[in-house]
Amino acid sequence: MRSEFAIGEGAVWRTLARVERGAGIGTRATVGGLGVGFTVGWNITALGAIATRLSHAYGVGLATVGLFTTAQFVVHMSMQIPGGRIADRFGARRTALAGLGVIAAGNALSLIAQQPVYAFFGRAVVGLGTGLAFVSGSDYVRSRGGSAFLQGVYGSASVLAPGIALALVPGFANWTGFRAPYLSAVVVAAISTVALALAPPGPRTARHRGERLDSGLMRDTKLYRFAAIHALSFGFSVVVGNWVETLLEHHGHSKAVAAAAGSLTLLLGFFTRIWGGSLLRRPDASRWVAVSLVLGGAGAVALAAPLPAAGLFAAAAVVGLAAGVPFAMAFSGAAAARPEAPGAAVGYINAWAALVIVAGTPLVGLTFSLPGDGRIGFVAAGVLAALAAFATPR
Repeated sequence: MRSEFAIGEGAVWRTLARVERGAGIGTRATVGGLGVGFTVGWNITALGAIATRLSHAYGVGLATVGLFTTAQFVVHMSMQIPGGRIADRFGARRTALAGLGVIAAGNALSLIAQQPVYAFFGRAVVGLGTGLAFVSGSDYVRSRGGSAFLQGVYGSASVLAPGIALALVPGFANWTGFRAPYLSAVVVAAISTVALALAPPGPRTARHRGERLDSGLMRDTKLYRFAAIHALSFGFSVVVGNWVETLLEHHGHSKAVAAAAGSLTLLLGFFTRIWGGSLLRRPDASRWVAVSLVLGGAGAVALAAPLPAAGLFAAAAVVGLAAGVPFAMAFSGAAAARPEAPGAAVGYINAWAALVIVAGTPLVGLTFSLPGDGRIGFVAAGVLAALAAFATPR
């Protein structure tokens, strides 16, 4: 039976306010939890950072390279609700540790040979790991007493990492070639595993044990709204981040300019995801989230325009800053809406973001073979992101 806290959106916001005043989480738990988000984030764009190089190395088209990411996110998407329930039942820290190990194994598998089959299979294994790790990392932060603000920090770590990957992996590839994204991901996963292993375990509350997930989760209209704003902010930014460097290179900009501008589309979300957590204290939080979705969409459309480098940097910055704002509202709101199964609720809305990435990444890749060389895909993505403003929870 649903908890009284899940009745009405007003009750959700009151629950969030209580969470925001929660106790401190502790340094080791904070570092361990944030490391999980960082590792998952690194694996989002590590391949996209050198998409053209991988295309040449594997002897395939850019659309096929996009399908590598699709393979990861198909599995990631399918694991969101199961991963949340596993975290609810067996403990978030255990589940996150298992996920980190699987992430490392999947990347190691892609190192075996310079063949597309190893890349596809390796990304699918990585998707299994990220599906286990991301929701359980968020649930670990929450279960240790982390506030909505700290949920924003957790989310910021998951976009800081792909932004750094977009900036650093191309240079690393000059030494290691096609292995750069896989080697770097193994190192990041290993460091985060050590940090989480040294962190204290998260408690399993009594309500998490022995319960069955009812179909009401799929019919909860509040979750639809949270899913929409998360999918078309986070999912949208990942699609843009995976292709923005390729777009700029194809339109005459240097690799250095393309890498720097591309990193901003995800890197700057680090700051606004933190701010988005604090934003939940404000009565006009929904208005700010809606504005951020419109601005993010406009930024993607601007990236498709023939702007000078300064204009492209500004557009990329707008996309990155705007994409981070809805995260804390989506994750904290989903957990508060379904307190009997918070991990599953967060997994449900994150599955929709994964669906956007699964569908959007290869579709935008295909637009590089159309007139405009990728610009059509960016315009379409931007329009969809702006329309999501109408779904913002009131």
